[in-house]
Amino acid sequence: MTDLGIHVEPHIKESNYIRDIVFGFGDGINTSLGIVAGVGGAVIDADVVILAALIGMFTGAKAMAVQNYLAVKSQREILESEIKREEFEIETKPQEERLEIERIYHDKGFEGEELKQVVDKITSNKDVWLKTMLTEELGLNLDLIGSPLKGAFVMFGSFLLGGILPIIPYFAFKFDIISSINAIVVAICISVSASFFVGAFKARIAKKSWIKGGIEMAGLGTGIALVGYGIGSELAATGIIHI
Repeated sequence: MTDLGIHVEPHIKESNYIRDIVFGFGDGINTSLGIVAGVGGAVIDADVVILAALIGMFTGAKAMAVQNYLAVKSQREILESEIKREEFEIETKPQEERLEIERIYHDKGFEGEELKQVVDKITSNKDVWLKTMLTEELGLNLDLIGSPLKGAFVMFGSFLLGGILPIIPYFAFKFDIISSINAIVVAICISVSASFFVGAFKARIAKKSWIKGGIEMAGLGTGIALVGYGIGSELAATGIIHI
């Protein structure tokens, strides 16, 4: 048997879910880190910090999941309407749609009998014809958008996973294992490390510099922590809030 030497390249077919994981995880970390740093900078009661962070984490996760569901659902509905329109045009105006296929492949360099064979082959199968019109003419791919429900669950889980990390040190503070300031420092260290890992992972998938991607994502989390801590400390020092 002849070895055809088939080369298979890896491709990301569910990049939308990777986007949801990275976005949800990163937003979860930053949200919780901002809360624990801000509330922790104003009070020394671990229970208050943990409660505020958990409430923020779950409400944030729910909000992000719902928004992601609605966004993906709306995008799918728009694409599905385009699919129905193309199906209608193929059924009612086949000659015009065939000319569109011919134009597309002529622009790709096909001519003469070769062009006719390609067009005949594509238009002989309405499913192939429709998919070609969607991808080549409109640049649409319903598969890449994904499921709204699955996207919502991925976003929700990723947000919770990222959100719980900055809260963990405050459980240690609650049981007098570490001090309040150490809890903030550990929360920042955990968050920055996790953010760096996710940023590096995202960059590697996109074939970019993993170091740059990691530093970029980790830097955003650190900035939020510093702002949160500064706000909490200033409010407590000025006496605007009393705990």
